[in-house]
Amino acid sequence: MNVSLNWLGTHLDLSGKSIKEIDDLFTFAGVEVEGIETTGIASEKIVVAQIMEAVQHPNADRLKVTQVDAGEGSLRQIVCGAKNYQVGDKVPCALPGAELPGGFTIGETKMRGVESKGMLCASSEIGLPEGEDGLLILPADSPIGKPVKELYDSDVLLELEVTPNRPDLLSHRGMARELATLLKTPLLDFPIPAVQPVSGASEIQLDAVDSCPLYTAVKIRGVKVQESPAWLKQRLESIGLRPINNIVDITNYVLHELGQPLHAFDAAKVSGKIVIRQAADGETFLALDESEHVLAASDLVISDESNVALALAGVMGGAESGVTESTTEILLESAYFTPQGIRRTSRKTALSSDSSYRFERGVDPQGVFAASALAAKLILEIAGGETDGKTWVTGEAPVLTRPVALDAKKLDQLMGGSIALTDAEEILTRLGLSKQSDGLWNVPSFRADLQRHIDLVEEIARVHGLEKVPSRFLGAFVPASAVDAAYDADMILRRRLAALGFFECQTIKLISDAQVADVLPLRPLQDGDVIRVKLPLSEDHAVMRPSIIPGLIASAERNVRQQVKSLKFFELGRVFRNAGGGKAKDQESETLALLLSGSASPTGWAQKDRTADLYDLKAAISALVGGRQVRFTPKDRAGFVLGSEIKVDDQTVGVFARLSPSRERELDFNTPVYVAELDLGKLRKLLTGVNHVTDLPQFPGSSRDASIELPASTANSVIEAALAKVNEPLLTGFECIDIFTDPSGEKLGADRKSVTYRFFYRASDRTLTTPEVDAPHQKILGALAKDLGVSFR
Repeated sequence: MNVSLNWLGTHLDLSGKSIKEIDDLFTFAGVEVEGIETTGIASEKIVVAQIMEAVQHPNADRLKVTQVDAGEGSLRQIVCGAKNYQVGDKVPCALPGAELPGGFTIGETKMRGVESKGMLCASSEIGLPEGEDGLLILPADSPIGKPVKELYDSDVLLELEVTPNRPDLLSHRGMARELATLLKTPLLDFPIPAVQPVSGASEIQLDAVDSCPLYTAVKIRGVKVQESPAWLKQRLESIGLRPINNIVDITNYVLHELGQPLHAFDAAKVSGKIVIRQAADGETFLALDESEHVLAASDLVISDESNVALALAGVMGGAESGVTESTTEILLESAYFTPQGIRRTSRKTALSSDSSYRFERGVDPQGVFAASALAAKLILEIAGGETDGKTWVTGEAPVLTRPVALDAKKLDQLMGGSIALTDAEEILTRLGLSKQSDGLWNVPSFRADLQRHIDLVEEIARVHGLEKVPSRFLGAFVPASAVDAAYDADMILRRRLAALGFFECQTIKLISDAQVADVLPLRPLQDGDVIRVKLPLSEDHAVMRPSIIPGLIASAERNVRQQVKSLKFFELGRVFRNAGGGKAKDQESETLALLLSGSASPTGWAQKDRTADLYDLKAAISALVGGRQVRFTPKDRAGFVLGSEIKVDDQTVGVFARLSPSRERELDFNTPVYVAELDLGKLRKLLTGVNHVTDLPQFPGSSRDASIELPASTANSVIEAALAKVNEPLLTGFECIDIFTDPSGEKLGADRKSVTYRFFYRASDRTLTTPEVDAPHQKILGALAKDLGVSFR
């Protein structure tokens, strides 16, 4: 809701209150300030100046050097490019330090070599509406040196977010009432004419009492529809509304003044009585915005005796009954419509208006007559015409409030003894409540949200200030639990994977039957191990996932089709399965799944593109477990190739595989897709232990290479296992650096391969001599020859 500060000032005295203070008052009272916009001239350093001299700039054809009198006792030199002024004119002068709209601050500068100490301004440059091209020429009698802001109206527009339970704040009077309570300032008088209600049975037919408990109408004859006076247009424009004509503008003004929506019908277009009824199923309605709607029996319409719908009650008027320039007689409607019906109709028809916004939240039933009287008074003053002074009334205003008790003991308990009972009662009185002789509090009709004791306490706390309520409990120490440790470990994994360039996915825990072929569980599935949903919402959600991999593959597939070149995904989550062919039921576990495909790293001019391979995935897993030995041990998995078990320090922690080439082609992948699924529980244990560190070595190490010839079918893990058995303290590490095969059989048998390893040796207390390195190296080669039957090249 937009609120004008000047408009608020007509209801209470805001002198001496800064925008910051008002902003804080609203915010801490539960009314969120979403925006503050200043209109008009804000800076005091934009003053009236008279141009005393203007000469051609020596270095620029389109600039002039002016001498201006800004009331400082001496002339000020300013370079100006405008052409619409003459010597002797008075114009706005922005002195150094003046802040213009957009956050631009004026300073002293040189323009083409000539010093300029300020700026002569156009209207748009100082926050006024766009004027003529060039400088703003001020009236000749404007006092030199006077701030220009004192010559023009300025305002502050507050954009406020009002919660649905506070419809009483959806008007300037309501906001002023709230602000007066917070400031302990009295509201200014706002006189409203008395109403002469008469029975409207002869003019109004109310057939829907449940949807419209109260309906009133005033007929005004001889009105002249024309442009609104300046003050009324300015009021509406200050909150962003476009003036239309004096009648419509008055109804809009009263709505934003008092919060009660009104509607004016052209009485000449109404046949007989006004009829308030439910719409007929299939009835059509043409709204003021020219949109056509098919109504249902749940919609409330205002019609006449010809059964033509004149308005969609509380939402929008009809195009055929609206006020036009030819209108001379109007029927002014003011009513109370039940919120539920208005909300339903507004949502169904997708029609929303300032009226429906208020009706669907609930207006003050007692405000119906006041709004009608104020609007009728303004119409008679502005548009002319006459009325018999009577208001036709049908129905009764519903009573939405009841007396509420304030429990003093609970108040003291909830407020922590921070407020005395007399002060709490004084706050309720300022809010418009009154205390009865029996101790109950009468709630005003505009505060239907106050129904219980706790509602009164909430209001007291809000106005008193929540910051004044003492804190009763401090944070208590809670020892770390297994849940905390698991969360910490998971966050370590997430951070490490993100640092390696992986993106976290969140996929649904239900998959389709077709996706079961992509699962890579820690233990192979048997018949009966898959858990199926009895009543799935769709075929895509028929199976509880026994592995996270199918979700990652589906995510990768979508990314590939969006031309993503590098795929690095991970997900932590639960998986579900039976075990032993269904003998063990409903087992849940947590796993970490990884997927890698495409470019190993972002491409650029300085490096060549390289396709990611299984060693990149192995490196990522090694980085997760920090310094521990990671080995892949071959173990076939159905539907995959290169299936392996992942071992960390001889403990199996997961499985690795590559999608079969046929499956990769089916999913439009043009590079290999590597996946891994790891037991999250085991990973957490690896991360939650004590991290041990060793000193950096003080002595250099040595290395030796060895080329081993062995059968082509021998896996690298077999070689690593044999090396791990050798108990050699000087061996600090080894790595595979080359593999050679010759399918032709000329240089090496086609069924053989040559694998070159590099071995690293180091002693912690000395530099090793050549014989000291050769001895353990030969020992290792001998162990390999004995255990694996290899030869050396």
